[in-house]
Amino acid sequence: MTQDTTQQSARQPVVAVTLGDPGGIGPELIAKLLARAETMQAANVVLVGDPWLWAQGQQQAGLTVPTREVGGFAEVRNRGNTQVPAFLAVASVDPAEVQIAVAAAPGGRSVLNVLDRCMDAARAGEVDAICFAPLNKHAMKQGGLRHEDELHHFAEYLGVDTYFCEFNTLDGLWTSRISSHVPLKDVAKYIDRKRVTDAATLLYTSLQASGVAQPRVAVAGLNPHNGEGGTCGREEIDIIIPAVKELQEKGVAVTGPFSADTIFLQGRDGKVDGIVTMYHDQGQIALKLMGFSRGVTVQGGLPIPITTPAHGTAYDIAGQGKADVTATANAFAIAARMGAAYRQKSAS
Repeated sequence: MTQDTTQQSARQPVVAVTLGDPGGIGPELIAKLLARAETMQAANVVLVGDPWLWAQGQQQAGLTVPTREVGGFAEVRNRGNTQVPAFLAVASVDPAEVQIAVAAAPGGRSVLNVLDRCMDAARAGEVDAICFAPLNKHAMKQGGLRHEDELHHFAEYLGVDTYFCEFNTLDGLWTSRISSHVPLKDVAKYIDRKRVTDAATLLYTSLQASGVAQPRVAVAGLNPHNGEGGTCGREEIDIIIPAVKELQEKGVAVTGPFSADTIFLQGRDGKVDGIVTMYHDQGQIALKLMGFSRGVTVQGGLPIPITTPAHGTAYDIAGQGKADVTATANAFAIAARMGAAYRQKSAS
């Protein structure tokens, strides 16, 4: 190992990458991701997972991707040639327990096991970001997930007691949510002034961490046509407008609320960098229509950056070599950028 390569690896963020649900397209996607030269230039990558599953993913992708095995996360930071991904072998699931294109408890347990190992490494300062391949919430709940989604599992595991939410991103446009994986009939219960200000502030600061120096954040209304002056709901008047004014008085560049059926036109045209939405589908439908194969989910409000492609496990094409790596590459790029910012902040 030369002094130059040691210095290069020490400067790069360490990004842990996982294979996702064993029965989905994740292993194939990661093979395609790690075969890209730009991936290895962006970060010091450590792949974490079962050796047999990694071999299967390469076979599905029709690729052979060299790796260098390590015995633990502690070996990754100052290793030599970071143009080859490190590989930390974890025995999380037996091949006989996995069936392609089937959501099952063994796969869910595998995902939880590997992600928990990565979070342990993050808490120990051994990795700076995590990028995970698509998982399946039903399989994870069968396999022991006690929360509504993986974000709430991450938050509890990492001891987060402040505001957190999922971000969805597409081509530089980010969205956050006041409520997420809850029944639509319960959405209004989640909308209060503090959640609006917390969501907008978190979105603003996360955009900065991703490289946007002066983010422009807009807030969507809840009701049709922004409540039509209170005749179609009062959440805009009683909650959202006061929250926006409070943020503006603090110097946060936030505007709104805007009618949800038009604000995404501003986002599409590059006039805003982030949009605070009131519930899951308000933002997800718009982003997925604009670019389903490119979107990324960022787990916002956690002590370390965690990202994943916004699409799912795509069981319908699993094992066929057809999976599009674009969203996974975008998720990794965000993890690398935010991981670099996180590493710099931790060192200062």
